[in-house]
Amino acid sequence: MRVGIIVPQGWTGEYDGWDATRAWARSVAVAHEAEALGFDSLWLFDHVQTEPVPTDEITFEAFVGLSALAVETARVRLGHLVLCAGYRNPALVAKMIATLDVVSGGRAELALGAGWKQDEYEAYGWGFPPLRERMALLEDTLEIVTRMLAPGHATYEGSQASVRDAINVPTGVQQPRIPIMVGGNGPNRTWRLAARFADELNLDWLSPAEVAAARPVIASRCEEIGRDPGTLRLSVNIGRPHSAPEGAVRADLLKRYADTGVDRVMTLIAASADDEGALERFAEDCLAAGCDLDA
Repeated sequence: MRVGIIVPQGWTGEYDGWDATRAWARSVAVAHEAEALGFDSLWLFDHVQTEPVPTDEITFEAFVGLSALAVETARVRLGHLVLCAGYRNPALVAKMIATLDVVSGGRAELALGAGWKQDEYEAYGWGFPPLRERMALLEDTLEIVTRMLAPGHATYEGSQASVRDAINVPTGVQQPRIPIMVGGNGPNRTWRLAARFADELNLDWLSPAEVAAARPVIASRCEEIGRDPGTLRLSVNIGRPHSAPEGAVRADLLKRYADTGVDRVMTLIAASADDEGALERFAEDCLAAGCDLDA
């Protein structure tokens, strides 16, 4: 099982009271250390103001942040956990991720979800559409990006978004295309969209037991459309509650995820913002659990 690191960006309060320049320097330092320790990938949350309550504190924007980390690193995969379909025009997302793939030398992953954080939607002028509309936009976004990351011009007319003879050159470096991830826990709509469009399904904060229970349902979503379930990779954002306690308890948790057949997990080690040993201790627990670190 591979392990990805969510780089501190302030969203969960880890940079409260910090100077922005110092905070970004620390984010870069964590990215460098994560790569040196052999972690598989780096991720940023796609959020624009703090949680659970919006405060006047640092939250670095995810696309600009990940682009900067692309030029600071050489090996790790790079993605957002996950991009909110409602925050950006779908065609522009395809253009941005394709550019990021070139900038990073073919290390970008396009991760998309329906979005949920009402305070951000409303504060930034996006409204807050009902879930049905947000899911419809996610479907339209997946239709559009798959067309725009393929050769030729893209045309698609959806209920929430459309493109007409859109050109996207370059489409990125990776072949046959940039990997697509769908994030979410919804067994009906989200997992069916993942089966149709994605290379990877990312589950959010589910326990190992919940992941094990979900696997037959995920497989059935693939089988509905004649897809081999083994071709849909599975990952889990194991969340901040699982970043502690350290040592044997955390190593055992990681092993239990691996035992479910999860391809990789991602987590924010919030302590890494101001504890220079936190990431190395996490790497030790990963190794104790038998995880794959490419150091």
